[in-house]
Amino acid sequence: MNSYRKTAISVGVLFIIATALSVLGKIVFIDPILNAPDYLGKISANENQLILGGLLTLLSAFASASIAIWLYPVLKKHHEAFALGSVGLRVMESMLYIVGVVGLLSLLTLSQEYVKAGASNASIIQVSGTTLLAIKKWAGELSVIAFTLGALMYYYVFYQSKLVPRWLSGWGFLAAAASLAAVLLSISGQIVPFSTIFILLQLPIGLQEYTLAVWLIVKGFNPSAVASLSSKTATN
Repeated sequence: MNSYRKTAISVGVLFIIATALSVLGKIVFIDPILNAPDYLGKISANENQLILGGLLTLLSAFASASIAIWLYPVLKKHHEAFALGSVGLRVMESMLYIVGVVGLLSLLTLSQEYVKAGASNASIIQVSGTTLLAIKKWAGELSVIAFTLGALMYYYVFYQSKLVPRWLSGWGFLAAAASLAAVLLSISGQIVPFSTIFILLQLPIGLQEYTLAVWLIVKGFNPSAVASLSSKTATN
């Protein structure tokens, strides 16, 4: 198995791991707690669930950064600036995930104080909780912006290099742009997060990344593009 095949399989597996862990951590473990009216009380009663959700998010962050790192040696031979930019942005995405997890664990500590304080100091603690939720929310939205900008870069290089079929890389580029638009519209108040239009704008990138992951695992990079690249490298 050559290095290009190993890279393709590794990147495909990382795409699946990053997406699956992110969805599992957020939707299954974290959001049901944080979306509850009395979320501070619920956090205190479900500490292990929240910690597990935070751990899955951290693992997703490391997998996300690893995608661009694994792709860098291949993509830099076609467009070094975009290859390096995608690494930087996906590492930034991962760091913002970590900021969100720190906010999550801070909420856990705050919830314990909330239970001890009783009604007298509950309002003060709730203000602190609202602040930590805002930090986690903004870290999450900025992480999506970093992700989509990095994705736009490596999908552009994929399209130009023909390492994967152009219909697949073109789909990825447009889907990443739609995801970026969803977040920017949400931040500006034009649409509501997780509304129908928000989900419709985000859905294509999720489907595309799983399709790309399966393609890379099964098919790998386009042999003719790899052969052309190897020929140019040997000539140089």
